[in-house]
Amino acid sequence: MTKKAPEPTVELDLSDVGHRVGKPIGGGQLWDPCSTSDIRRWVMAMDYPNPLHWDQEFARESRYGGLVAPQSIAVALDYGHGAAPACVGRIPNSHLIFGGEEWWFYGCPVRPGDQLFQDRRFHDYKVTETKFAGPTMFSRGDTVHRNQHGALVAKERSTAIRYLAEEANKRGMYENQLGEIKKWTATELAEVDALRTEWLMSNRLGVSPHFDEVKVGDKLPRRVLGPHSIASFTTEYRAFLFNIWGTFRWTAPERIEDPWVYQDPGWTEGFGFDEEGAKIDPRLRDGLYVGPSRGHIDADKAGDVGMARAYGYGATMGAWCTDYLAYWAGNDGMVRHTKADFRGPAFEGDVTFFDAEIVDKTAESSWGVPLVQVKLKLTNQDGGVLVSCTAEVELPL
Repeated sequence: MTKKAPEPTVELDLSDVGHRVGKPIGGGQLWDPCSTSDIRRWVMAMDYPNPLHWDQEFARESRYGGLVAPQSIAVALDYGHGAAPACVGRIPNSHLIFGGEEWWFYGCPVRPGDQLFQDRRFHDYKVTETKFAGPTMFSRGDTVHRNQHGALVAKERSTAIRYLAEEANKRGMYENQLGEIKKWTATELAEVDALRTEWLMSNRLGVSPHFDEVKVGDKLPRRVLGPHSIASFTTEYRAFLFNIWGTFRWTAPERIEDPWVYQDPGWTEGFGFDEEGAKIDPRLRDGLYVGPSRGHIDADKAGDVGMARAYGYGATMGAWCTDYLAYWAGNDGMVRHTKADFRGPAFEGDVTFFDAEIVDKTAESSWGVPLVQVKLKLTNQDGGVLVSCTAEVELPL
């Protein structure tokens, strides 16, 4: 009896990764300060209704005296959705999806005319065997955001999931799990729209709950987003400023030998940019036409990297969490810290539900302000978990 030949061993080539751990990296730096249009475009893309960020008359009467950006704007004013310091080193024939984000916010708002500058560092990585793609690297990187005055605005620790696209495509995990794109009935869409509208109106005036008024076990208002579509994914992508032709320059850290700046991470064929060609043709630097993001709006390309069909962005899921919590906290509260683990993407045709509960209160925190701890979960219409998030939110006394 002839024995079946063993399956070939699948390995990630990490020869260009390990020596970069702990080192500062470079990346893109936006040329221009943040404008009122940038802020409005961002909250529109995030479906975030707080008039403090788009209504000039409302914002003028607030304690800010004018438009101010949401806390989530930091990721929009950065190159690479914030993933740059977690995507370091060339891994041939690889692809990347987001694995999670942790954010710390320091109370310095971003206003029109402000410009954020980033310091980036590759933190660490580990390799785990997954059903999705076999050997998979989970890598983490840190970004510190400061404004033009050097004031500390936020810090992000991002997690990237890097894997061999061909192996993920062969295993077809999502292809096996997903059915046809859901066809929503008129009644179902009306129910989704009613819930969405209810949340839009839940704190439009920005009234902050006081620390003494809330208690452990309180539920936050439920939110829904979707159904997600090619149009919604495209709107989100266009709100990240680095995706606009010519908006950034490359920068490198000083006194670092062989710094990681804009080298090819080893994207699988058909998913790279043409940096030289893009000096003439804008489409060659536009991720909706070429590059690693094209699978988000192209089902065939999504299938090439094991994602089955068009899907949303990890960075926007992180922003959804921050915006949702900030809306509840009101204009006198703020989100201080979030830690979000991304369990699965928002696929085309799905909706995303937000459910959150207060699980702890701290009158005297390490931040020097009263905090409530909130557990937030994002799920789809079938109960599948997209995001599991723990956050600390400052409320006024």
